[in-house]
Amino acid sequence: MRWTLIVAVVAANVAFAGLSATFGYPGVLAEPPARILAAFAAHQGAVSAWFLVLAASSLALVPGAVLLGRLLPPGPAASLSTPVGVLAGLVQVLGLLRWPYAVPALVDAPDPRAAETTFAALHGYLGTGVGETLGYLLTAGWTVLVLAALPRSPRWFAALGIGSALAIAAGVLTPLAVPGADLANFAGYVAWSAWVVALAALRDRLLPRRAPAVPAHSG
Repeated sequence: MRWTLIVAVVAANVAFAGLSATFGYPGVLAEPPARILAAFAAHQGAVSAWFLVLAASSLALVPGAVLLGRLLPPGPAASLSTPVGVLAGLVQVLGLLRWPYAVPALVDAPDPRAAETTFAALHGYLGTGVGETLGYLLTAGWTVLVLAALPRSPRWFAALGIGSALAIAAGVLTPLAVPGADLANFAGYVAWSAWVVALAALRDRLLPRRAPAVPAHSG
C-alpha cells in the first residue's frame, strides 16, 4: 500500500508537469475545440504518453484503496472507503484514456467540423462529466472516509486531508464559471498529493497493529 500510493502520486505530478510543458494543460482545455486539437496534434506523441502515465497513476489508486481498506479498523467508513476509492480511480482512467485512444483519430479526421463536434461531446461527457466531476467527488469522498476510519491522526494531517478534499470537490463548480474554482481544485490536488505521501509515510503510526490470530487447539 505504501509504495503503491507514493509511486502513483509522484507519477501523477510528473505527468501533470509534462502535460503543462508540452500541451499547456489544463489551461488549454478552456480553448475552442479546434485550438485544443491543434495543440494536441503539435505534440501528439508526447501528450498521449503523458496522459497514459496520468491514467496509470489514477489506476494505481484502485489497488491502493483496496490494500488500505484491509488495513483500516473494521467499520462503516472503512468498508465504504474501498469501493469509493476504486471508483475514484476508475472514472478518472475512463476520462483520461480518451486522449491517447480517441483524440488522435479526430486529429486525422477528414472533416474538421465533425471532428470538433465529436471532440466537444467526448470532452463534455468523458472529461467534464465522468473523469472530472465524478472523479473529484469520489476522490474527496475517499479522503474523508479514510480520515473517518483512522482511529487516530495528528491534527495537521486531518486538516490537510479535509482541506484538500474540499478544494478538490470545488472543481465541480468550474463548468459553472465560478471564480476561483479551477485554482482551488489545482491547489487541492497539490495538497492532496502531500496528504497521500504523508498517509503512506505515517502508516505505522496511523494504523493500529493487528494481533496475529491465535490458532485454536482442540482437546
